Amino acid sequence: MYPVLQCQWNSLTEAQQAQLKPLLLMADPDWKQVSTYLFTATILLMLDEQGNVQAQLCLLHRQHEAEIKNLAVAQPAQGRGLAKALIGHVVENAKALAIRTLWVKTGNSSLDQLALYQKCGFRLSHIEHDVFRDYPEPIYEHGIRCLDQVVLSMTWA
Repeated sequence: MYPVLQCQWNSLTEAQQAQLKPLLLMADPDWKQVSTYLFTATILLMLDEQGNVQAQLCLLHRQHEAEIKNLAVAQPAQGRGLAKALIGHVVENAKALAIRTLWVKTGNSSLDQLALYQKCGFRLSHIEHDVFRDYPEPIYEHGIRCLDQVVLSMTWA
């Protein structure tokens, strides 16, 4: 398993940003939307021995809550547990930082992601309708048009 490195977008070199951008767009294909949180997010990276980004997670932290905004694993590294490892890292750190609720949002058509988050302990919270309706390009996964955002949460006492 790769070590988890924590950074900010502005601390990355242009080459690192260029390598990270396709992964960010895997999770959210609208760069304009990604840009709304990228510069304030904590970015967790997993790099291979050659320094190539294999997985990334963007996290926003607000008082006693945090939200996973973007999570993606490079295609060749998928199926190796990297996403679960990043989520596990966030959960452990969230508890240590006295975060009481961890949120994650995904599209209604993102069946694999919905399964992953629930396997990691997230529970369904609510649905935000038509969030993806006006994206520049319609999103389809598993033959389903992505229109709504499914919100999941994990809470601690």
